[in-house]
Amino acid sequence: MSDRDARSMQHRGGGIVGYNVQAAVDTKNHLIVAHELTNVGHDRSSLAKIANQVKEALQVTQLTVVADKGYYSGEQIKDCMDLGVTPIMPKCKTSSNRSHGLFDKNAFIYHPDKNEYECPAGQVLIERFKTVEHGKNLIAYWSSSCKTCALKPQCTTGTNRRVKRWEHEAMLDQMQDNLEAMPDAMKIRRCTIEHTFGTLKSWMGATHFLTKTKEHVSTEMSLNILAYNLKRVMNIMGSSNLMKAMAT
Repeated sequence: MSDRDARSMQHRGGGIVGYNVQAAVDTKNHLIVAHELTNVGHDRSSLAKIANQVKEALQVTQLTVVADKGYYSGEQIKDCMDLGVTPIMPKCKTSSNRSHGLFDKNAFIYHPDKNEYECPAGQVLIERFKTVEHGKNLIAYWSSSCKTCALKPQCTTGTNRRVKRWEHEAMLDQMQDNLEAMPDAMKIRRCTIEHTFGTLKSWMGATHFLTKTKEHVSTEMSLNILAYNLKRVMNIMGSSNLMKAMAT
């Protein structure tokens, strides 16, 4: 490997050594408002940071960001909401229960006023204990009726079905409500960020950067984004108006 800063990146079901470009594009003019080049091989830890950069660049207090499921992270969603950012993205469907033909967590309805879950059989799962897993405070719920439940073969292979809830899961529920209230969210995302990246790749070449090391590759990416934004602005307001604006 000739680039000491490059790392393995997820790419089309496999892996490739390179860099990860994070970018935020506004939906009105398709301008790249903020970007960052990283050597982290996933997107799950990037959302709040880039969203905060957008807030600072636009000098706004409230912001809505739409991302794909690769950005889904409970901690990042909470960080965004704490910043006054409304994140919208679909959940990653990685439930092992679903893959084994069992009810997944979405089949259990949470009632916040009672702090309890209702299972597909209509039984109540109450709070049993609190625990910490991977640094997250969780609450465990289960029912005492599992042993005699007719739906148990579809629900669990254990003694009873347990459902765990993160202490900030209400934020995830709110985001899901926001997503359902915006059914065209993913279409909007595809028409903005994917079109923008497609344009940049057609300019730069889809396979590799021309430079090496994170510092130089970051500069290369920034120059391409600057060129992209300048071309967009010229298309929007015209070259003469842009020159006048730059002169003032």
